[in-house]
Amino acid sequence: MNDNLFKFAFTMLVTYQLSVAWLPPAMAGLVIGAVFILPFLLFSATSGQFADKYDKTRIMRFVKNVEVLIMLLAAAGFLATGTAWQVPLLLGCTFMMGLHSTLFGPVKFSYMPQALRESELMGGTGMVEMGTFVAILLGNVVGGLLVALPGSGPLYVAIACVSLAVAGRVVAQFIPAAPATDPGLRINWNPFSETWRNLKRAHAQPMVFRALLGISWMWFFGAVFLSQFPSFAKEVLHGNEQVASLLLVVFSIGIAIGSLLCEVLGKRQVEIGLVPLGAIGMTLFTVDLYFASRNLPPAALMGVAEFVQIPAHWRVMTDLGFLSLSAGLYSVPMYALIQLRSEVTHRARIIAANNILNALFMIVSAVLAGAMLKAGLSIPAVFLAVGLANALMTAYIFLVVPEYWQRFKWLLGWRV
Repeated sequence: MNDNLFKFAFTMLVTYQLSVAWLPPAMAGLVIGAVFILPFLLFSATSGQFADKYDKTRIMRFVKNVEVLIMLLAAAGFLATGTAWQVPLLLGCTFMMGLHSTLFGPVKFSYMPQALRESELMGGTGMVEMGTFVAILLGNVVGGLLVALPGSGPLYVAIACVSLAVAGRVVAQFIPAAPATDPGLRINWNPFSETWRNLKRAHAQPMVFRALLGISWMWFFGAVFLSQFPSFAKEVLHGNEQVASLLLVVFSIGIAIGSLLCEVLGKRQVEIGLVPLGAIGMTLFTVDLYFASRNLPPAALMGVAEFVQIPAHWRVMTDLGFLSLSAGLYSVPMYALIQLRSEVTHRARIIAANNILNALFMIVSAVLAGAMLKAGLSIPAVFLAVGLANALMTAYIFLVVPEYWQRFKWLLGWRV
């Protein structure tokens, strides 16, 4: 929640309130997102080793201590209105929050198989995904609302960031212990050689490695939407900060519902047949979103009350809701598959390999989306390109791993 309150408030600050020549509004979301994800690429291999070597609960508490310090620095950045170093300082805090999340990610997902039975893993993963995106939703909504408060917005954002960091540290004190799975591990401090070793280890398990690719593609897909919501709301839908927050509400609720549906539709098993269903929905609703948003008439910036009175906007929100629900159906079975089929002693490092691939895909996503915008494509056209690419990418995954398609046909009652 704190990551996203901070990032979204920073993005909205640059998009609506500051004029920064070297960081135009259309690029702000992409740049901030890329800076946040860069530590995942550089340090995930090391964090995966920590999660296998040490007690996971101790790592979580350490990470939350660091978060408090970072947010105190970010508070100074938000309050430094009008200074030349305000945006560079907040970008530095963005990088440090990315590093904080890099340490937390492998611990979070490798903790669950130690605490849950196999029959609980799909539901547990779905609940963690749901909780994650509800936290993203709350963080973005609160960040967007606070930063938009006239005159005192940055002050309230600073107070909220520090308060959430302190609250997170308090909650971390009550996490049950999770003993190390490989306490004799010798840490390889070279992130490049360890990254390569993790990717080779994951590649040696084809089903797991292709699940890693599939999840990384989902983050490529989702990063385009999350980074462009402020500009999409302002430039295409002609909405203010509250409308941008509304889009994030719809997107996050959709993923939360899709994640929770996985346990019901999978009947408490790790059901990979849901993955093709989610992939098809992601493409169909993204294509319809393009047609729903490409010819909206010019208008003055409107608030939520005016925005929801226009019927065409309901089609946009419906498409966003269902494409994100489909993303939840697509990703949760893959996460559960990785947790289930990875070696116990190397599970956190495999999850770290997943984070590395996620980071690579999200950075490429930011670069390609930025290049398409620079080339003159509209934001709806960028969404369309990603939706069509999703059809090609997922078709490849299902061709090289026929088990996905076979399970999907079984779910529909077809003969295999």
